[in-house]
Amino acid sequence: MCTKGGLGQFSPSHAANKLALVGTMGSSGEQMPSILGFLKDKGFDDKSIQSMLGRCKRLHSVEGDKASENWNYLRSIGIQERKLPHVVSKCPKVLALGLNEKLIPTVECLSTLGTKPGEVASAITKFPHILAHSVEEKLCPFWLFSRHSGSPKSSWVSLNKEGVVGKILTKDPFIMGYSVEKRLLPTTEFLKSIGLSELDLRRVVINFPEVLCRDVEKILKPNLAFLRRCGFNNAQVKDLVAGYPPILIKSVKNSLEPRIKFLVEEMGRGIGEAAEYPEFFRHGLKKSLEYRQRLVKKNNLHCSLSEMLNCNQKKFVTKFGLMVGHS
Repeated sequence: MCTKGGLGQFSPSHAANKLALVGTMGSSGEQMPSILGFLKDKGFDDKSIQSMLGRCKRLHSVEGDKASENWNYLRSIGIQERKLPHVVSKCPKVLALGLNEKLIPTVECLSTLGTKPGEVASAITKFPHILAHSVEEKLCPFWLFSRHSGSPKSSWVSLNKEGVVGKILTKDPFIMGYSVEKRLLPTTEFLKSIGLSELDLRRVVINFPEVLCRDVEKILKPNLAFLRRCGFNNAQVKDLVAGYPPILIKSVKNSLEPRIKFLVEEMGRGIGEAAEYPEFFRHGLKKSLEYRQRLVKKNNLHCSLSEMLNCNQKKFVTKFGLMVGHS
């Protein structure tokens, strides 16, 4: 049987040719299907195969029959046949993982997180690398993180309500790739320190998990410091973060600063209005803010930020009875 070093020095450019010649011998001496033959049967071209072999060196020692078992298992849990090439292309390692030792236990663990049929298959399709995560080091800690409300670790968030974990699993499964202790707990604690409630935190996890995955010291704290330098008090900061969590991860230089400058200098509004309508920071500067402010000023209109921005362009024009020219 071929071992990891059985094909000599690995080279992506020659791997496909070597595999075509070598194949794999079964225990009784019969020639076993090579991984190359398997991948070609599944529709992968030479360029894709070489790319996968280069990214996963374990793959070139995998027997075709073993790869087929893993492929069929993934199909059996609900991943559509037409989507399997995408899954394997993104994470070739799924064909090299032990079926009973790794794949099945991982899928079973993920199934305890999902609440509806198809959620696990959807998560794997979107983020195949989740299958390579350690059940003990990543998935089990996330399971605890999602369920232990009222734990001595007061920052843990109760997500086991209304199918919340299942929503996370299907929408942003990549969050499970982050360390609970080193990343998810610190960000949760930081958000609570700002004043976010349990309900606020669930909204962050469901709708803006990217916020929970960012580094507190490098990103969240600097953004918080910027907001305070602008003059927002603690209550306003809490309202801003709860109302639009990405405000903590947006670029200060390219996003937050230009919008606040425009709010104060061009719109003549106080920063308190942004605290009352945090989604102000979601709107594009040129396509939305500058365009609407130009119409508001031209027509001498008086309205709140939410009245001005909380609708699409067509409704905005209709709401204020504006005649829009081409200038």
